[in-house]
Amino acid sequence: MAKLKVTLVKSSIGSTKRQKATLAALGLRKMNQTVEHNASPEIIGMINKMKHLVKVEEVK
Repeated sequence: MAKLKVTLVKSSIGSTKRQKATLAALGLRKMNQTVEHNASPEIIGMINKMKHLVKVEEVK
C-alpha cells in the first residue's frame, strides 16, 4: 500500500468545526506540520475534503 505525506499549508482559521475535526483526525494541528498515512480509501476521502488546505506527496 502506498504512503502519502500530507502537509498543512493553509490555516484552518475560518473553517467549520467539521473541517477542523477532519484535520485533527489526519493528525494536523500546526501550519507546515507533516504526517504520513497509508493510502486507504478513508484517508484519501479526508484529504479530498481538505485539498484546499493541504499539500499531498506520494512517498516512494
